[in-house]
Amino acid sequence: MTQISSGISIMGQDQQDQADYSPHTLPTVTQEDVERHPKPTSENQATEDSTPAGDLLYTKTVLVFSKDDLGNPYNWSQLKKATIVLVGITTVLNSTIGSSLPSDNVALYEHFNVTDVEQTVLPNSIYLVGYMLGPLLFAPLSERYGRQIILQLTFTGFTVFTLATCLAPNWPAFNVFRFIIGTFASTPISVIGGLYADLYSSAISRGRAMALFMAATSFGPVCGPIISGYLSPYRWNWPFWFALIFAGLSCVMMAFLPETFGPIILTRRAQKIRKKQPNIDTYALVELETTTTFLQDMKVTLARPFRMFFRETIVLFACLYMALVYAVFYIFFQAYPLIFPPIYGFSLGEEGLAFVPIAIGACFACCIYLCWDAYLRAAKARDVPWSRQEEYRRLPIACIGGPCYSIGCFWIGWTARADIHWIVPVLGGIPWGVGYLLIFMSMLNYLVDSYEIYSASALAASTCVRSLLGAVLPFATTPMYNTLGIAWSCSLVGFLSLAMCIVPFAFIKYGDRIRASSKFCQELAEKKRDAEAREVTASERQEKV
Repeated sequence: MTQISSGISIMGQDQQDQADYSPHTLPTVTQEDVERHPKPTSENQATEDSTPAGDLLYTKTVLVFSKDDLGNPYNWSQLKKATIVLVGITTVLNSTIGSSLPSDNVALYEHFNVTDVEQTVLPNSIYLVGYMLGPLLFAPLSERYGRQIILQLTFTGFTVFTLATCLAPNWPAFNVFRFIIGTFASTPISVIGGLYADLYSSAISRGRAMALFMAATSFGPVCGPIISGYLSPYRWNWPFWFALIFAGLSCVMMAFLPETFGPIILTRRAQKIRKKQPNIDTYALVELETTTTFLQDMKVTLARPFRMFFRETIVLFACLYMALVYAVFYIFFQAYPLIFPPIYGFSLGEEGLAFVPIAIGACFACCIYLCWDAYLRAAKARDVPWSRQEEYRRLPIACIGGPCYSIGCFWIGWTARADIHWIVPVLGGIPWGVGYLLIFMSMLNYLVDSYEIYSASALAASTCVRSLLGAVLPFATTPMYNTLGIAWSCSLVGFLSLAMCIVPFAFIKYGDRIRASSKFCQELAEKKRDAEAREVTASERQEKV
């Protein structure tokens, strides 16, 4: 059942009181009340003693979800939620596999007669430039028009331009198509977190869904070099045909994705009610809050990720930490060809398989996350004081992940020598993969928990910043490794990541104060209080009727 909060005035009350109501402070009645006692007409005016609700003069009604409303994504069945989570994981796999697909594709460079070393970095980097720009548009639009339409349209564009890449006539066209694909592929990275926040009110369930999502973001880039290493020797575009087939199958799943964004669901319901019962002025809260023109609204919405990055301390430092971690991942796509083929004589396929330990480390990271989740729930059941602090829900695993990540960098750098067996530096990817995923699971979950309905914009800021570094820093890989050598190049990024380990510790100590002074967090808390107040008022009026 849907509840309707209504702007009303008691008969005989000064009409000026109606001006005191705002969309956030309107009293509440149920939809059943409205159906029993429709808006008064000239032939049927309400009177004080006609019915329990008959003393109400309706002006506007605001549609909200009732507690057990099956239309509320929070109340959907676990099977339906799991299916949507699977769709999200599938789309992000498409996106992240594509990000590293040109790696190890020597046939690609031979086909287009590319000999400049810097240009061999371009297909991956230009894809990440699209990653950087896309979230600034699509993530805020998903908060304006809903997740469904944005995800479906952008994934269709991703599939179409993947086909264009397979048929690219020349090197410039190939890179233009890669940029467009990266722009469309950025949507799952920046929007899926908000999609999961729409589905799960419980931080525990939402965290588990985000853990699976982040595992997929780790597996995707690892799979790219393997696919390319084994398929590209047959023909330069075979890896991209593989990506197209995978995207085509995923499109079938995407076609059945329902809308999950609550404000948009309520907006559609309100529009149907107004069409069916024109005498009832029913609106979703977001409709009454929208008082600007389309262009003004887009200006505010599209600027939100920038405002959050520069004004929100949590967003700023979480983005910088994840940007460094992410950039090193793409540095390794350029560094592994400088390490394993020259020292150990790896083939292209074997070089791609050297990334597998990173995926194994990501699996270990998921196990660590689930163990921490169980420990946290047990502590909450005992009402241990520290378990009530928001920061302890997500950040401790980043405190573990940071040192693991740095250890992985040093391990790979100082064991990659001809007198040490190849398995030793390859296994350095395990602690690196553990640290990578723990940092991302912790930071992204913390952003989603802190900003909830604004999480898509927070994630967009994160995606933009880390994609910028991921696109730029790999160009420095070959000069750096030629100048400093393998050991000290890996040590440099290891020391930088070690310095950033302080971020989750600082959030644990100061995060509650930072959130208390945050404009977005304060606005979110106010909306929660208003929603709870409307539900209580609705229940009281329903009992009266």
